[in-house]
Amino acid sequence: MNQSPQGPTAPTPELWAWTETFVPEPPHAAEARASAEQAGELTVSRGGAALLTLLARTVSARAVVEIGSGAGVSALALFAGMVPNGILTSVDTEAEPQADARRTLLTAGIPSNRFRLISGRALDVLPRLSDGGYDLVLINGDKLEYVEYIAQAQRLLRSGGLVVVESVLLGGRTADASNEDDETIVIREALEAVAEAEDLTYSLLPVGDGVLVAVKH
Repeated sequence: MNQSPQGPTAPTPELWAWTETFVPEPPHAAEARASAEQAGELTVSRGGAALLTLLARTVSARAVVEIGSGAGVSALALFAGMVPNGILTSVDTEAEPQADARRTLLTAGIPSNRFRLISGRALDVLPRLSDGGYDLVLINGDKLEYVEYIAQAQRLLRSGGLVVVESVLLGGRTADASNEDDETIVIREALEAVAEAEDLTYSLLPVGDGVLVAVKH
């Protein structure tokens, strides 16, 4: 007898926690995450880090831009999937997370000539980067600037490159139609900008606090 088809499983907290920790976290990344949490710095989730590694490897990433250094946790995940001579450019307005990121990468054995940590506002730095010169752009900075980041990512990416937008669910606020705080409104506008872009194919993934992934074509 054929079984009736089942719909999607609702992501209970227990199921979500299981999926987030399904991929083992390397020791250096676990140490960096623990240090970041102790310092009150935000990082990508474990599931989000595993996804970054997968995506970087999928596109054989050689040149990556990261908006928001995140104490180096996301950088380690990206390097795990990038080609051996790949270069990461990471931009952050805060000095402390960048100092932590540098220490994390060097401790993990990443040569200093493989990463550029640029201190400054992303919207001042990104316009100076080369058009079509990057394989992957990770957006995890100031939520109020996400729409502008996405526009910059479209310019920076080569055909076939990926833009990865972190923390787009805002703990459920994005999907709550009654919530109209500034961050929520801007995130919705950013999602709409991706959905309406003719050169992007996208998917919204329930990983971490929500990850939007789009490929440029």
